[in-house]
Amino acid sequence: MPSEKTYQRSTAEAAALPDPTPSFRSPSTYKKGTPLAIATVNPATGATERTFQPHDPDEIERRIARANEAVRLLASTTFAQRGEWMRAAADILESEVESLAVLMTTEMGKPIAQARAEAMKCAKGMRFYAENAEDFLATEHLADPAVVGASSAAARYEPLGVILAVMPWNYPLWQVIRFAAPALMAGNVGLLKHASNVPQCALYLDNIFERGGFPAGSFSVLLVGAAAVEPVIVDRRIKAVTLTGSEPAGRQVAAVAGAHIKKAVLELGGSDPFIVMPSADIQRAAEVAVNARVQNNGQSCIAAKRFIVHDAVYDEFASLLRERFAALRVGDPLDPGVDVGPIATEGGRQDLVDLVEDARERGATILTGGYAPEDPGWFYAPTLVADLPDDARLVMEEAFGPVASLYRVDSPAEALRIANQTTFGLSSSLWSADEEEIDAFLASLDAGAVFVNGMTVSYAQLPFGGIKDSGYGRELAAAGIREFCNLKTIWRA
Repeated sequence: MPSEKTYQRSTAEAAALPDPTPSFRSPSTYKKGTPLAIATVNPATGATERTFQPHDPDEIERRIARANEAVRLLASTTFAQRGEWMRAAADILESEVESLAVLMTTEMGKPIAQARAEAMKCAKGMRFYAENAEDFLATEHLADPAVVGASSAAARYEPLGVILAVMPWNYPLWQVIRFAAPALMAGNVGLLKHASNVPQCALYLDNIFERGGFPAGSFSVLLVGAAAVEPVIVDRRIKAVTLTGSEPAGRQVAAVAGAHIKKAVLELGGSDPFIVMPSADIQRAAEVAVNARVQNNGQSCIAAKRFIVHDAVYDEFASLLRERFAALRVGDPLDPGVDVGPIATEGGRQDLVDLVEDARERGATILTGGYAPEDPGWFYAPTLVADLPDDARLVMEEAFGPVASLYRVDSPAEALRIANQTTFGLSSSLWSADEEEIDAFLASLDAGAVFVNGMTVSYAQLPFGGIKDSGYGRELAAAGIREFCNLKTIWRA
């Protein structure tokens, strides 16, 4: 999920990228080397609705300086005070759900009902951290300090300071809020470099926390392109960075942060397996599978992308999935009857075309879809691909859109082999009623999460993140708020 989402590159291509340290190329590209303008381009029509001038160096400096000044103010406030401000900001956001939903749908094309749900999820997440931050960051006292020769010993969590967030367009509010709410409640200050194709969402977020009562500079937006990111990370006033983006982008940001000994949290791409075993409820699995793949027009890192089905139930599951995919309604995302809207960018749609055509040319079977409609806008038909040869790009690369891969396996061991064969390890879904089988998969799936008999969802109450090329560090829950804190040991004689 890059800041401007592209499909996930292969390992070989990622290795061939230029050294990111001397010349940082952010994820803000549709294709390699092609920077995005900062503009609202409606993906349902292809029309540019608004363009924005990026902040100049003086404005960038002003915003970083203001953020640095806010560090002392925010760190000196109580959890109760920050919680009051956070709840007020959540109330404001919730009162503006309808306009926010239209804004998100206009900028990146998600169906309007899903846009409303995203905005409501943000308000809920903000309230969650307002209620729980103090408990999550409570000082941890050593029960028997005498064992370390002390009268008392403890560890306490303290904010780091200004944190830079480089965020993507696919969940233009939620991806930001799930960083911002815990960061601010911990007493940190946030700076946001948002994706260049959702500038109006970014500008909304620029002042939502101040409107709730947070001090000026507690959270603000840098309306900048790719070239401005590295100097911001390098700036000594920036203490850490978090990125939700592609694996190559993560490598580049991590290299810059590492060169300056700064903490980084990376939530990168995914090609999540959805495993269906013979004991599963096949009707239910097929029903959930559709939403698991085409939610957000298929543009989600945690969407199920590879459907790995045991031979005993493959034909039934494939038939049900094909029927449901073919019945999906594609069209104007502002129409409440539409199931799948456009791909957010023209380049993103071309990536899907290239992946599916490569699979077709190598002998894969297109069970349904497999084409881009001729209508205006960047639509792509929900597509189900089977019989994939090992050399098809779709086997190893992330398809960021409504394209599903279907695999037939004859054993749990074969299912695990395919599930774990990619370089990704974000999440996974397992469908089975066999407890012994479930335990074996839980122990062996290379993923940051396993959802049993359900689809992957990010919950504020549960840690979220991946392994392998899907990144490191965690967001959400107690783990997420602690990522950007100094765990300070306190020893008293």
